[in-house]
Amino acid sequence: MSMVLNRTEIRARAWRGALRALALAAVGALAQINLAHAAGTSSDPYWVGVTGPLSGQDAQYGEQWKRGFDLALEQINGSGGIDGHPLNYDFEDSRSDPRQAVQIAQKFVDDKRILLELGDLSSGASMAASPVYQRGGLVQFGFTNSHPDFTKGGDYMWSTAISQAEEQPMLAHYATTGLGFKKIAVLYLNTDWGRTSKDIFAKAATSDGAQVVAAEGYQPNEKDFRATLTRIRSANPDSIVLISYYSDGAQIVRQARAAGVREPIAAVGSVYSPKFLELGGAAVNGVYTESNFFPGDPRPEVQSFVTRYRAKYGGDPDTFAARAYDAMILAGEVIRRYGANRSAVRDGFAKIDNVPSVIFGKFKFDPQTRRVAGAKNRELVVKDGKFALWNGAQATRAQ
Repeated sequence: MSMVLNRTEIRARAWRGALRALALAAVGALAQINLAHAAGTSSDPYWVGVTGPLSGQDAQYGEQWKRGFDLALEQINGSGGIDGHPLNYDFEDSRSDPRQAVQIAQKFVDDKRILLELGDLSSGASMAASPVYQRGGLVQFGFTNSHPDFTKGGDYMWSTAISQAEEQPMLAHYATTGLGFKKIAVLYLNTDWGRTSKDIFAKAATSDGAQVVAAEGYQPNEKDFRATLTRIRSANPDSIVLISYYSDGAQIVRQARAAGVREPIAAVGSVYSPKFLELGGAAVNGVYTESNFFPGDPRPEVQSFVTRYRAKYGGDPDTFAARAYDAMILAGEVIRRYGANRSAVRDGFAKIDNVPSVIFGKFKFDPQTRRVAGAKNRELVVKDGKFALWNGAQATRAQ
């Protein structure tokens, strides 16, 4: 018998090999399908769009968002997803820039996979993009957008952030009635959010019997506050209020204390973060603030979230991580209860209730304002390098 194969036999063997490969591939694909069904999820996910800062000066807030989102998705998808569909998100970097936010909005509106959008970080960036979302019929869930006018952009705009019209009077009442501030100097971030917050705070503090003796704005990229602090001291205040985020707020407090400023300092709840403690060091001891999230809250949903966050990231969650976690949990539940299409999601926001929240206890929206109903803040003070519940004593000068 000849050991040399003719061309016909070579071709036959090649065909048999190809058929065996196809058969194995089919078996493998079937196994993957069966595995997916066994895990309770399908290969076609539901998508949420996210726009927020992953680069630039606000990138740290976007990173905290991602931590909260990812913990929420571990919980949702680990329990079988939404009717067998995993929930995913597409996070586009806006750098908190209104122009970038508008471009991303158009991308999300055009992408029919996206069922709703979460973000942007700042009200200014979100409000620039709101007309695009409204025209496109895509819910814009601005879960950190506290500007009073944000949800006035249309019936597709919703928020779980307490409006500045509500939050700043809470801070003013804490500062004046609780802490005894009478002659207040305000340092505020010179953005739309900061200016609006300052105006509302000043009006509320005046109504509570205090006087705003100085108000100084600063730019988002500003690092040296010594000249600003000198101008404020010339007004002879008995206290200082910061309308800041945690990074700039910590820097202001450090420079104030280094310059010998001993007046008590209170800050808006945006400073509430372990990073504020880390960046401020011993200087931020004694700073007063508020937050609608506190890791020491004994509610089971809070403690479950905090425990899982600590195990995954090695520290306590801040408000931004908690808000992101809550937002993704709520987004998933709206899709689950009311349907995986854009109009059903919009209608679902008006109806949703009884969803556990680490911030609010249970979610429920006011369909008129399209903001979460019944939100409250906890009054806090930095003590021994940690946030603690305020005990009701009046403020004292720093030592």
